[in-house]
Amino acid sequence: MIIDFHTHIFPEEIIEDREKYFPHEPAFKLLYGSPKSKLACSKEIVDSMEIEGVDKSVVFGFPWRSSDLSKRHNDYILEAIDRFSGRLAGFCCIDPFNKEAVPEVVRCLEGVERSITKKYTGIDPFNKEAVPEVVRCLEGGLSGIGEIAFYQSGIDEASQEKLKPLMEICEDKNLPVLIHTNEPVGHYYPGKTPNTLEQIYSLVRKFSNNKIVLAHWGGGMFFFNLLKKEVGEYLKNVYFDTAASPFLYYPQIYQIAIKIIGKNKILFGSDFPLLKPARYFKEFEKAGLSKDEIESICGNNAAGLLKLS
Repeated sequence: MIIDFHTHIFPEEIIEDREKYFPHEPAFKLLYGSPKSKLACSKEIVDSMEIEGVDKSVVFGFPWRSSDLSKRHNDYILEAIDRFSGRLAGFCCIDPFNKEAVPEVVRCLEGVERSITKKYTGIDPFNKEAVPEVVRCLEGGLSGIGEIAFYQSGIDEASQEKLKPLMEICEDKNLPVLIHTNEPVGHYYPGKTPNTLEQIYSLVRKFSNNKIVLAHWGGGMFFFNLLKKEVGEYLKNVYFDTAASPFLYYPQIYQIAIKIIGKNKILFGSDFPLLKPARYFKEFEKAGLSKDEIESICGNNAAGLLKLS
């Protein structure tokens, strides 16, 4: 089974009139201000999966500043996984600084009792309206949280504080959280955040009991698993996805990462529609990956995280 763990889809109304959202959503404008920046709907990703040979994709939206947009987009994700049953798994995507972030997450994820609203309300007094919306998402059928991104601040201390109630919910339910990270050096591109390796490490250390997926190779954080003390223990529940890898790294990164963290901690993610899966499959060949390594990266590891039989 091939599972694409990192893809984005948008409602048709946003795709058809993206400029409408630029004035009040600076992060959205940053990433999608250019007409060349691709946006895709649910049907487009499923059509692409048929062509590319992908069995299942994890889809998520965008961390909108607007509560209304977040709810509408998460509803679209919920509708998509229902419409294309078995082909898509959905993650709840929110801005943790939004006062309704926690309830939006709970709303989108699965199997949470109604009492969870009371349980988490006291975690962040500023976000006391957040929990009911998270409950709504949890009960709706989504499988995790992501892609959480701090496009303008980086993963600073304030950002980590806002993540606390969301991480606690996912820890309780043993659900993955996918965090946007990027390398803090090299060329600039839209969506490259001011995160630092210290911030990324602080995040995984603070939430070391969570199943965390660091997007885009974790900005290189996997390399530090070579350190003899401390780091390996905090990275034990951390996975790294390959999103945008052909734009960022030479194919040798696969063999290097496997040697450092093992084949079971790497997740194939295409960042569709930015790139199509075929681009990655060619890189696997160039990197000389074995059949067993490819099966782990392209499906087995993701199936474990998503609790697929």
